[in-house]
Order: sequence, then C-alpha cells, then structure tokens
Amino acid sequence: MTAPLIQIEAKKPLFGMDRAALRALFAGWNEPAWRANQLAQALYQQRVEEVSSISTLSLALREKIASAGYAVGRPRIQQFFSSVDGTERYLVECADGRTVETVWMPDSDEATDADEDADGAEELTSSSQSQEKSTQSQEKKEKNQRATICVSSQIGCAVNCQFCLTARLGFERDLTPGEIAGQVLAVLARHRVELGRDRVNLVFMGMGEPFLNYANLRAAIHLLVEEAGLSPRRMTVSTSGILPGIEQFAAEPTDLRPHLALSLNAPNDRIRAAVMPIDRKWPIDQLMAALRRIPLRAKERITFEYVLLGGVTDRVEDARELARLVRRAGFPAKVNLIAWNAGPGIAYASPAPESVENFKNALIGQGIAAYLRRPRGRDIYAACGQLKRTVEG
Repeated sequence: MTAPLIQIEAKKPLFGMDRAALRALFAGWNEPAWRANQLAQALYQQRVEEVSSISTLSLALREKIASAGYAVGRPRIQQFFSSVDGTERYLVECADGRTVETVWMPDSDEATDADEDADGAEELTSSSQSQEKSTQSQEKKEKNQRATICVSSQIGCAVNCQFCLTARLGFERDLTPGEIAGQVLAVLARHRVELGRDRVNLVFMGMGEPFLNYANLRAAIHLLVEEAGLSPRRMTVSTSGILPGIEQFAAEPTDLRPHLALSLNAPNDRIRAAVMPIDRKWPIDQLMAALRRIPLRAKERITFEYVLLGGVTDRVEDARELARLVRRAGFPAKVNLIAWNAGPGIAYASPAPESVENFKNALIGQGIAAYLRRPRGRDIYAACGQLKRTVEG
C-alpha cells in the first residue's frame, strides 16, 4: 500500500513586505513598531537569509515569527554561469520552484544620467573624442568600480518580439514585488556590495515586460529605494511600448521614479510592426505623445534602445530616419545602439561591423547623442535578448 503524500505547508515570506506591512504584522502580536523597523533593516539592508540570524530581535520574537509560519523567503541563486568577460548569469529560484534569470555585469557600460552618460559607454561623436572619453572612463574605473544588475519582471514574456529568445518561452506568470527586488538583493549579497562605496546600476531589462506587471514593479522599486537604500537615479526601466504603463510612469513622483528606456528597434511603424508586433496596438506616434508628458528631472533624458538587425534595421537610410524621429521627439533623448545577439532558431543576422560603423556615422552626422553598448556575456546566453532560463553556460 502506497503511503499518502505529506503536504508541507509553504512558509510565508517576510521578504517583499514593506515597513508598513511589517508594522501591521507586529501590531497583531502586540509588538512595538520599532521591532518591525529592526526586521526591515535586517531584510533589506543587512540582507539576512534566515530569521534565526536576526540578532537584533530577541530569541522569543524570532521563535514567534517562525511558529507563525514566516520565513525570510528571499529568492535564492540556484545556479550561476560565468562569462569570459566577467559577466555572471543566474537562475534565481522563486518560492514555487520556478526560476527566472538575472545578470551581473561588472564595469558595465549601462550608464545612467547619474553617471554623466559618457562614464563607461562609448559616445558616438568623433574618433578623437571617443578615444579621449575612453581614457577618462578607464581612469574613473580604476578609482571607482561600477557594475550593473539586469533584473527580470516576469517569468517568460507575452510581447513576442521576433528577435528575442525570451519570447520563445511564452508568458508564465508575473513576479511578485519580493521576487523582483529579491533578485537584486541576492546578487548584492553574493558580491558583498556596499551601497555608498560601490556604484551599482539597475536595469529592468531582463525577462518579461515591466509595464505589463506595473503594480508589482512599482512596489519592488519602492522596496529597493525606501527599504534597501538604492537610488532611483541609478535605475532604468525598459518597455517595449506599453502605452498605459508609460502613462502611469509619467504620474510617478520624481523622487521615486527610475529613468525610462523605450525599446524602439526600428525607425518607422512598418519595420517595427514586423519585428515587434506590439507596435500594431500602440504605434510610434502614440508612444512619442505619451513620452512627452513625462516630467523629466534636470539633465534627464529618455533612452531609445535600438537593436541593429542585419539587413533589416541597420541601413544608413534607417539611421537617417531614426535621427529625424529623435529630433522631432520634443524632449531630451539619447540612443543606445545594440548589435543583435544571435539565438538558436531565430531567423535574423547580426549586423556587419561596417554596417554598425556606417549607422553610427550617420547618427553622428545628424547630431544625435548615441552610445554603442558592448555585448556582455554572449558565451553564457546572458546578452540582451538571450535570456531563456537555459542551464547552458
């Protein structure tokens, strides 16, 4: 006779609860609010992984938390893969056993406006200026290292961009605020990052469309800013062009709002709709109108992400049309150029080096602020558009 399966009740995660929620929990146990503050500090600043490790709480209170069925519950790194360029890709495990991908890029060129843009990225101006800025960038890196964490917002993706491996997974589910913020804290803990000394940028450009999980993304950002102490000025959220999300984003208070990047990837709706079907619902003109309503901070710019697909979006005439589009935008903007990263089963080609150079020069000639993003972690499927929950590496 087969023994019946024993159902083990999952622990309730504390990680993902903000200070107000923790205070409400403790109030139900007749504990003072300052105890909840201690717990919040342990979760988000000290980055503890076990309730038993929270030495600022009494043993009796830790036992009360555990007996009530609570655990820290922060997502954990299940596997990691290391690239020859220092990039690391992680499979981060959620409470239900599913995994999502997160990427650590040391000395990354994912500069934000807080980094004065040219620090760590190659500005496309002239060859002499580029060489000078590269030297200045290297001098800065020797004094002050920087890294970028690429964060996922969903398991899989529903947007179906034709050049992206994540789209092949389809959509599985949204990540919770704790699962989004937990990726960041797990990686910070792994690398023993000290906020205030180390410079870390966050880019919400991993698996999923952030603005299709807007409420949870917003809550995660608030956890990272208000509880963990990260700066929203070192965060960038990338959207494929979800109009309602852009409108919500425009209404956020500037002291809690990250920067915004629009994944444009084509100079017009005809080409964009072919590579990004979402354009058929919200075309470029509608997106531009929504972007104009975002109240930008001093020196802040909207970023246009542009993937160069060989023979499709990398022609000189595409660059000239893109330049006209950016000039007509009516707000401060810059362009991040990304040479397409190949993926199995996707019928596109990487652009030839001369095509990238010609595209760059065409933008330079039109006076567009543009940056060429170096590919990172291609050998471990960690580069832009390659995240697919693979165990290869």
